[in-house]
Amino acid sequence: MADTTSKNILSSDVEIKGSLKFQNELTIDGKIEGEITSSGVLTVGENAEIKGEIKTKSVTVLGKVHGNITVEERCELKAHAVLHGDLKAQRLVIEDGATFVGKSEVTPNKVAMRQPEIVRPAATGTHGPTRV
Repeated sequence: MADTTSKNILSSDVEIKGSLKFQNELTIDGKIEGEITSSGVLTVGENAEIKGEIKTKSVTVLGKVHGNITVEERCELKAHAVLHGDLKAQRLVIEDGATFVGKSEVTPNKVAMRQPEIVRPAATGTHGPTRV
């Protein structure tokens, strides 16, 4: 049977201008100028320089990214990573030494969102006790 998972690598001597799409796993160690879109896992290598949007399932950044990152799950900025752009993720890990210049929006996973509902007092009324 064929292996359905594939790991792809763009080495440090590769430069791409334009959109990049992939499905499973990709490690980029070269230079990309343009949008990167995937339902898979992206690793931005130590030598990588990305200029553009990243939209993936999850990403680990060891190199440089100049652009916004939007991931469905986890974003990890390693010790020497540089991110200049906004970030949206369910989980965010930033190691000591990483540089992050931008805004972050970290949304908890769906299970954590199912916390007990907050009951607020009504605008008028003599209702019983309320929880806040």
